[in-house]
Amino acid sequence: MVALRAMASAREAYGRTLLEMAEAYPDIVVLGGDLNVSVFTHLWRDKYPERFFDFGPAEQNLIGVGAGLAASGKIPFVSTFAVFGVGRPFDQLRVLVAQPHLNLKLVCTHAGILTGEDGMSAHAIEDLALACSLSGFTVVCPADAVETAQAVRVAAEVQGPFYIRLSRAPTPVVHDQGYRFTLGRSEVMREGRDVTILAMGVMVSVGLDAAELLAKAGVQARVINMHTLRPADESTILSAARETGALVTAEEHYIHGGLGSIVAQVVGQHHPVPLEIVALQGYSESGKAEELMLKCGLSADNVRKAAERALRRKQG
Repeated sequence: MVALRAMASAREAYGRTLLEMAEAYPDIVVLGGDLNVSVFTHLWRDKYPERFFDFGPAEQNLIGVGAGLAASGKIPFVSTFAVFGVGRPFDQLRVLVAQPHLNLKLVCTHAGILTGEDGMSAHAIEDLALACSLSGFTVVCPADAVETAQAVRVAAEVQGPFYIRLSRAPTPVVHDQGYRFTLGRSEVMREGRDVTILAMGVMVSVGLDAAELLAKAGVQARVINMHTLRPADESTILSAARETGALVTAEEHYIHGGLGSIVAQVVGQHHPVPLEIVALQGYSESGKAEELMLKCGLSADNVRKAAERALRRKQG
């Protein structure tokens, strides 16, 4: 039996947090791509129309103008769906934002397969790989709405380009209001010495559920929330490798270029141990978010099975 958790919308938490920050950060401007209600930046648009700019479905222009505003001393928060905000203007992100290291904050919603019924063309499963390939970008995938609100505030404080990845569907809340987000420092959510589950985004909740299933079989799994992909918390990854000797990564992203690839690179260079990767193997289809998660193998039971495989490899 897995835990029942409250559900909350990370994209709504983003929009409301941004609005709360408006007076404290007069240099923040918000840019949209004709999807403002969906990404909740309409809240800002309605209250601060003079600090809001919409460019319609012209994402290359959206990033270009955002870069210009950043070069002029503003703090642009640019928001649209992940498929439109990362893939379509990748060249502009590379040349106009990453290379001059501008202070642009790209916050995209509707990432991964939780976009659900919008279908394959709207499922951004490569966005983290693309964002992590951009030199100098900080890349964050919050586990829930609580962490989202704090990550947005940190992004406004820290100089340099950011990508924050959010879902369309409400996701389980795994933090209370006392939680404090620390950029670049992953969070150990459950202790264990047999195997470690490193998860990000919605898969943090799934990883916690998998740890409960493993505990019933006498296996103590450490669970780590890897909210920051760049810069990756290499020290915590390596501590888990040394202390538990077996790792599982869990992500709602394509198997290449995401969390699994990052962890594999770290342990492969410094402390090789058995590693199993639970991730998307390819594109999905139209369907309800929870049904797609199950069909694509992103379930607590699949993470449990991956942990058992890693344990068998560890034991020889």
